[in-house]
Amino acid sequence: MKKLLIMCGTGVATSTVVTNKVKEWLKKESMDKEVKIIQSKVSDEVGRLDEYDVVLSTTTVPERVKDKVIDGVPLLTGINVDEMYKEIKDKLS
Repeated sequence: MKKLLIMCGTGVATSTVVTNKVKEWLKKESMDKEVKIIQSKVSDEVGRLDEYDVVLSTTTVPERVKDKVIDGVPLLTGINVDEMYKEIKDKLS
């Protein structure tokens, strides 16, 4: 099973919105049984990003880990959502 981390500044507000949208998308793509979603805050996870197959964040991450993180803000703004989902799907494949 693949592990997808969704994180925001506090692990509560925006990550909950994004988690719900990603769950819907995974179900639509018939991937919901293959992916475990973990929701957290960036300060708790920044040192453990290698434990996840995909990391999606709605907040700023340290420069040293930026290449490991997909920007989740499109799910809040509605801009570039398809491109973001494609990147997630590519990393899960």
